[in-house]
Order: sequence, then structure tokens, then C-alpha cells
Amino acid sequence: MWLILAFLSAFLLGFYDVFKKKSLNGNAVIPVLLLNTLFSSLIFLPFIVLSANGTLSEDSLFYTHTYGWEEHKYILMKSVIVLSSWLFGYFGIKHLPITIVGPINATRPVMVLVGALTFFGERLSLFQWIGVITAMVSLYLLSRTGKKEGIDFRHNKWIVFVLAANILGALSGLYDKYLMAAPENGGVGLDKMAVQSWYNIYQFFMMGAMLLILWLPTRKRTTPFHWEWSIILISIFLSAADFVYFYSLSLDGAMISIVSMIRRGSVIVSFLFGAMVFHEKNLKAKVVDLALVLLSMVFLFIGSR
Repeated sequence: MWLILAFLSAFLLGFYDVFKKKSLNGNAVIPVLLLNTLFSSLIFLPFIVLSANGTLSEDSLFYTHTYGWEEHKYILMKSVIVLSSWLFGYFGIKHLPITIVGPINATRPVMVLVGALTFFGERLSLFQWIGVITAMVSLYLLSRTGKKEGIDFRHNKWIVFVLAANILGALSGLYDKYLMAAPENGGVGLDKMAVQSWYNIYQFFMMGAMLLILWLPTRKRTTPFHWEWSIILISIFLSAADFVYFYSLSLDGAMISIVSMIRRGSVIVSFLFGAMVFHEKNLKAKVVDLALVLLSMVFLFIGSR
């Protein structure tokens, strides 16, 4: 069941990336990200209230546990990690083709695997090593393809932003497993709905402060903000993708390394939209790069079973 949910999350995540690219086209990043956290918070706020007043029973899929500071400090840390990843990722995808960003993002399972190796004492199998090496080759080929569009992977700060977003995203994935795991298994044992609901709310207040301190004073000298209806769709598809993702992690036997790999399959959706809707360039070369990324995920999947 958790595998099916992981595939569904990947599908939803692909549309999240597409609407993110659409919303950020010629738009100011910080207001878009603020609205994303606002709409995501509004989606989950009713579940917090209905759970607190007893309208939702603990048997409900949407029941949200009430926690004190001892638990909320872990959720707050999750908010800081995710928001940092989003800031880097939003700026990166705004300035780069989605057909470049997508395959780079798809290498995130390699980072998760390295993290699992480092923090959880896992050992790589032969197939996992093949997957890691294939992913590295795909990144090298992608950098060569990027040069045709004037994107130098070694000196382009937006590539650095995307890579930073991926490292933080991988850290967030490892942290999710720690948050969801039962205390007897070395985790915190938090409720998935509480984590998803509150980390969005915390992020909204953080982004509100950033808007007031960083964006408002300089807004006339930077990219202006304009409303796009796709901004709402960012929140809807992200909330749905994350809800399915957290639910899959809460099920017995769920493996963060495999769930993370499957979720990166979202690149197929974003790549297709980059080709058909955004009409991006050098697609033949990028298809080869993407195929290698997907092949690396297959090897990682086989090696992690």
C-alpha cells in the first residue's frame, strides 16, 4: 500500500513543480512562497480546530493530535529545513528551465541514500552503487546539455541554489522518517497530520517576517509581484502530495529510501510539461539525461528491496 501511495505522491508532485514554474515566471519569489504557505495553512487549519474540539475522532484519517512544546520543537525544526529548501528551490526554478531542474531534483534519492548510509548505518549493495554512479553520470551529461543554453553548472548560482535545495530536501526526507518512527524504533513518533499542518503554519509566519524585512523595503528595485491563479494550485497539489507521502511513511514497512526514489518520478510529469507547455530547448539531449536519471532510480529501487 505504501508503494502505491508513493507513486500517487510522485504524480501530484509533478504538477506541483509545473504550477510552481508557471507562478514564478517573471514573478517575485518571496510573495509567491508566502501565499503558498498561507493557502497550505488554510487547507489544514480546519482539521486542527475540528480535532481540538472533538468533532473529528481519533479514528479519522484527518485527525490532528494536540502536542506541547516538547513535540512542536521538532516540527519547528522541520519548518526551518523545508522553508530553506523551498527558498533555494523557488529561486532556482524561476531562473532555470524546468527540463534542467527536474532531472537535477530527481537525483535527490542518491543524497537520501548517502544520508541513510551516514546516519542510519545502512550499507550500499552492488545495485545501489550502480544507481549512484549512473546518477552522477547523468548529472555530468546534464551539465554539458546546459552549456548549450548558456548554463555553466560550475559558475551558475541558480544551479548552486537547486543543488542546495536538494541537499536540504534530502535532509528533510531523513528527518521525516525520524519524526514518524515510533520511539521504540529510535524516532519521535509524531502524528503525520500534526507535522504537516503545523509545519505549514510555522512557515507562513516565517515567510511573513521575510516579506516585511527583506522584500517590502526593496520591492521597487526587484521583480514585481503579480497574481497568478496557479499559485493556489501550488498549495493544493503540494498539500495533497505531502499528505499522501506522510501517510505512506506512517505505514508499517515503509522505507524512506524507496519512497524518496519513487517521488522523484515526478520529473516525468514536469519534463513533459516543460516540453509541451513551456516549449523548452534541447529536448533530445535532455531526454537521454532524464533516461539515465530514471535508470539510476531503477537500480536504487532494486538494490533497496
